[in-house]
Amino acid sequence: MAIANRPGDPLRITAPAKVNLTLHVTGQRAGGYHDLDSLVAFAGIGDEITARPSTDLSIHVTGQFAEGVPADETNLVYRAAEAYRERHQVAVGAALTLDKVLPHAAGLGSGSSDAAVTLQLLSKLWSVPPLEHGDPILASLGADVPVCYAGPAPLRMSGIGDRLSYLPKLPDFALVLVNPRVSVPTAECFEAMEKRNNPEMDAVPHDLDFDGLCEWLNRQRNDMTAAATGIAPEIGTALDRLRRQPLVKYATMSGSGATCVGVVKDMDHARRAARAMQVAEMSWWVAPAPVLS
Repeated sequence: MAIANRPGDPLRITAPAKVNLTLHVTGQRAGGYHDLDSLVAFAGIGDEITARPSTDLSIHVTGQFAEGVPADETNLVYRAAEAYRERHQVAVGAALTLDKVLPHAAGLGSGSSDAAVTLQLLSKLWSVPPLEHGDPILASLGADVPVCYAGPAPLRMSGIGDRLSYLPKLPDFALVLVNPRVSVPTAECFEAMEKRNNPEMDAVPHDLDFDGLCEWLNRQRNDMTAAATGIAPEIGTALDRLRRQPLVKYATMSGSGATCVGVVKDMDHARRAARAMQVAEMSWWVAPAPVLS
């Protein structure tokens, strides 16, 4: 993720949406942690983080989806900044602004992505070394933070989010993100699952073209879909509408929901499919986005 600024301007970075194109739940460990196997991609849309020099550390939340997002030390962005400042014994702070472009608690990992890119932003602002991949600070902030820090190239994420591997190069494609504006708490979704010991994801083949990728995706799963749809039937409606779009070649739910994802060939197809989805359901949040590499 590029950090944008001109001399004298505050530093700014986009935290791309994390999209689970597959999500296989392969086991449950003591303590309630679940083993997962997922193809994770990052979309070219996300929250915006801005950092300005300051003597203190603070966070301000703005944007369409700011309501309900804490603007204090409990915010994951603030926690990431504080942990990073302590690691390097930085004597100054930062005035952070989080502009919420993505709906939160939506299966897009926005809080984790916000935290991950904040660490990158503050490395430049404070002129301190970036964290290494695998640094314990990342996992301490949440299971999705390490994969967001390792992006934006697509990755295979397994274990409890601690095993990451880069994939063979995928073809260019784009996404239609659809959120019916319902909430599905992750813990509640896991609790509602009937089976938590499912087969792993198939290996991602080399040299896939777009049609081959979609054929492969259609043989994979999101094992949380049935539970999430039971909690919020609107997810089933969103998936059905995506699958009826002729330009959408694969549709799934991201994470534990409620955002659903349609895979299309390019951004022209994404815009056209998104327009049709928005016209059909004006109250839903719908966004076309490229896949980052």
